[in-house]
Amino acid sequence: MMKIAHFSATLQPGQDGVTRVIYTMIEGALARGHDVMAYGALVPEPIQQIVPMVKVPSIVLPLQKAYRIPLPGYHAFARSLQKFQPDILHINSPCPLGHAAVRYGLDYHVPVVATYHTHFPTYPRYYKLGTIEAMAWKILKNLYNRVDRTFVPTKPILDELRDHGIVRLEYLSNGVDLRLFNPAYRSTAWRRGITPTDKPILLFVSRLVWEKDLRVLADMYTILRSRRDDFAMAVVGDGHARRELEVLMPGAAFLGFQKGTTLAESYASSDIFIFPSTTETFGLVTLEAMASGLVPVAANVGGTAGIIQERQSGMFVAPLDPKDLADNVEWLLDHPRERNEMAQRAIIRAGHFTWEKILNQLFSSYENVVETYRTSGSGIARHVERNVS
Repeated sequence: MMKIAHFSATLQPGQDGVTRVIYTMIEGALARGHDVMAYGALVPEPIQQIVPMVKVPSIVLPLQKAYRIPLPGYHAFARSLQKFQPDILHINSPCPLGHAAVRYGLDYHVPVVATYHTHFPTYPRYYKLGTIEAMAWKILKNLYNRVDRTFVPTKPILDELRDHGIVRLEYLSNGVDLRLFNPAYRSTAWRRGITPTDKPILLFVSRLVWEKDLRVLADMYTILRSRRDDFAMAVVGDGHARRELEVLMPGAAFLGFQKGTTLAESYASSDIFIFPSTTETFGLVTLEAMASGLVPVAANVGGTAGIIQERQSGMFVAPLDPKDLADNVEWLLDHPRERNEMAQRAIIRAGHFTWEKILNQLFSSYENVVETYRTSGSGIARHVERNVS
């Protein structure tokens, strides 16, 4: 049995793809008899907590008020962590809390691992801050090269991290909850709420922030609307860009933030999944859509590129190209038989990303890190980099 401490800026259940993965890891640990604690700036009420959670001091994140930035330093959680006596620390975001956990691990001789969930170096360009992208990479390199292992969910992103000088990387995919995300949640009533005449429904699911390439989505929608009116568009998610996006996409149904079976119903009741984002480390929403029986049309870059099989379980388009996106969506609209066949292959493809196998690898890696750390003495265990397929 191990004692595992998780660190993430937010631990609100279902808030985004990262939190869904974190909770799956926590539940997997509990099922295997491990003890877990979690630390974050945003935590659910105690009655909703599946493990003990500690809320750390924080400030509101500008532009994204649903998130908070933890304050630097580990003094807010050091006493709790010393009482827990963890065998390993797992950081899930490169925020000040992640840096504090790494510092704690070094000071108190506890091994630290990380998961590279979010591709932050790509974000500054969306807010006219492209000049600090190099600085962002420098900060990430400084953080991740001080941990004992960094788990990366797709090989394209692992290669990119390696190219930027980050070491001790291990490929560890994310998975999908096939009990929740599957075609059984398809609802005629939901569809009629979007399109009474039962037109094919295009779906986009994401936080509504500009780094998800929302302008490409809006331009694609405008192009398609100029060509035809035999489809409907639904957008699931919320964020600071929602109001402007609603203006850019008149006639689209904006459904707000969803989670659980409500989200599963939205996926399964739609037909084509649109995902132009070029900033994904994995693209969990794409995998959830595929498991639900949708054909994804996504940018051929980053994490999503490691999920879809071109023209088999989905379609790739040129990054940041709304016309190419519209052309491929239009082809699917015009070829319903081929679309349905591709949807069936998408379900099969998603079935390969089962959490059981992934979690077994995760906990095996934990044990390897802890053992290597103990046999090598204090400090970062300089073990051989792994790239497990």
